[in-house]
Amino acid sequence: MNPDKAFQHQENSEIIFRPLKFRNLEIKNRIVRSNISGTFDDYNGHGGHARLNWEEKFARGGAGAILTSFTPVSVRGRILTRYAMIDNDDKIPFWRAVGQRVHGHDCKLILQLSHSGRQQDLGGVENLYLKALSSTDKKDYFHGILCRAMSKPEIAEIVQMFAQGARRAREAGLDGVELHGANGYLITQFLSSGINDRRDEYGGNWEARARFVLEIVRAIRAEVGQDFHLQMKINGEDHNDWLYPWQKRGNSLDETLNICRLLMDDGKGVDAFHVSSGSTFPHPRNPPGDLPMRDLARWYDGLISQGTRAGFNHAIFSNRLTARVFQAYWRWRRGKVIEGINLPYARAIRAAVRAIDPGVPVICTGGFQHADTIAGAIRDGDCDAVSIARALIANNDLPRILQTANGPEPGRECTYCNKCLINDLENPLGCYEVSRFPGDSFEERYDAMIAEVMSVFDPPAFPQGATRKGGTP
Repeated sequence: MNPDKAFQHQENSEIIFRPLKFRNLEIKNRIVRSNISGTFDDYNGHGGHARLNWEEKFARGGAGAILTSFTPVSVRGRILTRYAMIDNDDKIPFWRAVGQRVHGHDCKLILQLSHSGRQQDLGGVENLYLKALSSTDKKDYFHGILCRAMSKPEIAEIVQMFAQGARRAREAGLDGVELHGANGYLITQFLSSGINDRRDEYGGNWEARARFVLEIVRAIRAEVGQDFHLQMKINGEDHNDWLYPWQKRGNSLDETLNICRLLMDDGKGVDAFHVSSGSTFPHPRNPPGDLPMRDLARWYDGLISQGTRAGFNHAIFSNRLTARVFQAYWRWRRGKVIEGINLPYARAIRAAVRAIDPGVPVICTGGFQHADTIAGAIRDGDCDAVSIARALIANNDLPRILQTANGPEPGRECTYCNKCLINDLENPLGCYEVSRFPGDSFEERYDAMIAEVMSVFDPPAFPQGATRKGGTP
């Protein structure tokens, strides 16, 4: 190896694998597994055995901390069925088991407290005849999911649901919680000037729109105290006009900076910020990459019964010509940068919050998988750590790879195809890019891909060979 390259790898490794201290938490390196979900759980929101295997495999691969899947604080707030929830004390034992699995690999587990609001893709039979709850009566412009503006008593109730979710996470022995305030979910629907059209004290200027999440932060602190880790995922900018230019753009970076300062709450609020962008999910900027039109046409059909625009979307995705036009438009709205797409926002947020409290770290998400990019971002002061989802699905042991190399070997890198995202609508979450897998034929590579996707179910809950009393198999 070139000595200069070897030195660079060593320097990058030292930066990436340096421990990171928060106010009440320390993680062993600067790689956080971002919130990726997967429909691995029971329909009623109880955690499933595959979820234990799923979270543990990233801990085993060397991540410093794991952000759980989108974890609803209420059945009214789920985006898909078969996601483990945190809506009741009967969920505490499961999350305790997840934490124990993850902690066994010297990895921290942070539970993401979430509520879909109007961005409810497949809310399940419990929500079948109910409009989704939101800050507004306006349906979302992508899928067309119907919603209604929450009343003040409903707002107060959901604030307490978040607080109780944090209490349950603490009682389960987890290491902290994250509020999902990005990517179009309920907190975003209050924060964003492109979505929130309320005329009461929860709508108007940026401070009024932030009232809802500030009440959540304070309710969590009242429930769990000051010594339990609390972080906030937030958009640097909303880019709410990505699909239709006549839509309002949503929050600017300046508004986000003001909101972050507010949520620090004089040292009694948020301990860290996790920076993303995009006021819908999916969004060209989140997760940044391609839009696999063939997969989208195949698996998007489940949303037709959920949103008033979903049938129209499916028709576009299913037509070869319109699909190509939509894909080209998606790529244009995304831009050329994928890896590190949110770093300019993270840098600005980090400067703003550290001017108040140097002990508040900033995590950035956005296509990371190369040591030089990750270490360079930390070295340059853009962020203090990165969160990774798709590249860790592609290579569960990516942290170990980055200790000695700049990234995965050619052909094994994440291609940012987003097939994992689309397949999650109906299939087990995993990497569905056949070209990444070994084999001399398509069939061999496909079999290898399916074996990797299905590995999350191994070991099974009831191993083969268990015997009955008396030794009879």
